[in-house]
Amino acid sequence: MGDAMKPLTAPASRLAGWAWVVIVVVLIADLALRGSGASSLIAGSVLMITVGVAYVLWLRPRVVPTAEGVRLVNPLRDTFVPWSVFTWADVTDVLRIHAGEQVFRSWPLRETKRARVRENLRRAGDGPAYALDEDADPASMRPTDLAARHLRAEAERRKAEPGVRAAAERAGEEEPAAAPGPSEPATVWAPDALAALGAPVFLLIVVLLLV
Repeated sequence: MGDAMKPLTAPASRLAGWAWVVIVVVLIADLALRGSGASSLIAGSVLMITVGVAYVLWLRPRVVPTAEGVRLVNPLRDTFVPWSVFTWADVTDVLRIHAGEQVFRSWPLRETKRARVRENLRRAGDGPAYALDEDADPASMRPTDLAARHLRAEAERRKAEPGVRAAAERAGEEEPAAAPGPSEPATVWAPDALAALGAPVFLLIVVLLLV
């Protein structure tokens, strides 16, 4: 599998996001060339807001496996799950990462087939480690199921490394709760997502106050 997996994304969503960015660039260029007055400034600000929304919902989200763990990049927040506490990856309506009793959901990697979602939800009732056919042909697997299998394999490979194995043993010990760190999952707000939404909204407010 190589030293590290590539980021896992939803190609259709990213294509839609970049397509919208291109459309907005064309529209703003048209406003700059032919528009005038307050209405053009307001329209341009609204278009910039839609670019921020496209970035947050379509372009930003991904799942990033690293040497230390897996990072779930969702629209407004990022969750990092170290391999030492990673226990399972499965799919219901979305890809889910389990860390003991905690379950973290990935925004971009979704199951779109309703019948499949219902089957996944039924199977998930048996617990996070319900039986899966790990020997299935990858060509026959749905993309999100294949991503979950790759993450399970990556976690198993990483946990075999001495440093990760020692961290996993420490995580299993009963100790007083500590601040989130490399040995436990952590979720934080994403500054770039907040800026992508906040900056154009601020621009629109300024334009509305000045016109």
